[in-house]
Amino acid sequence: MSDTPQITDSHCHLDFPDFDGQLDEIVTRAAQAGVTRMVTICTRLRNEPTVRAIAEAHAPVFYAAGTHPMSTAEEPLTTVDELVALARHPKFVGIGESGLDYHYTADSAAVQKQSLRVHIEAAQRTGLPLIIHARAADDDMARILSDEFRNAPYSCVMHCFSSSAGLAKAALDLGFYLSMSGIAAFPKSQELRDIFASAPVDRILVETDAPYLAPPPFRGKRNEPAYTAHTAQKGAEVFEMNYPAFAAQTQANFDRLFTKVAAFKAAA
Repeated sequence: MSDTPQITDSHCHLDFPDFDGQLDEIVTRAAQAGVTRMVTICTRLRNEPTVRAIAEAHAPVFYAAGTHPMSTAEEPLTTVDELVALARHPKFVGIGESGLDYHYTADSAAVQKQSLRVHIEAAQRTGLPLIIHARAADDDMARILSDEFRNAPYSCVMHCFSSSAGLAKAALDLGFYLSMSGIAAFPKSQELRDIFASAPVDRILVETDAPYLAPPPFRGKRNEPAYTAHTAQKGAEVFEMNYPAFAAQTQANFDRLFTKVAAFKAAA
């Protein structure tokens, strides 16, 4: 196992029922695949204690929390102070996921934008990276991210990036990162792979979004952090790199963005 290149699943949801009672095995299989760190994402702040407990119980797991844009109409609007307070936990490493989703929930666009600005301010105040979900909202997303960046810089990852080349450019121009999920490995995703290929390789992360979006050969099945390796293998092909070199590059990228994880590892 020591010869297996190490990578990080930068975005998964280990508190979802799909993993109930199986987390020890999930973490073990991840390590066997070279996935030595995971960031599990809380999408409804009332679930934050559960997500925090998972990170506390498993050494390779870190966490982030926010209100998912598709949940903003159902959840109380969080405050910057609430997110800043959560960020004091040593394994709390990112703000979100937040963002805009007009594909399923365009009717809540106004409150989504309000929530997104709260999360951006929390990222600005804490110095932690913002974790963005974007779907069918490219113009509003690019405008809000850019406007708020001019107010005060912040760092950000476009999680599970599958949007347009225009939004990719807008994010990259701000110094943000793009994260490859299993979607990038789907046979019909060549256009998306071309967008990634045109991005700087030092701005790329890999993730599962588990339990969703399993890459081939597991497509249609429950995803889990170990499968990050399959997406990373495809990423190596996209960037015409050998797998160990691409894995090392994504590790360096992750450490540069998620500085609290890198510092935690160094202090361990």
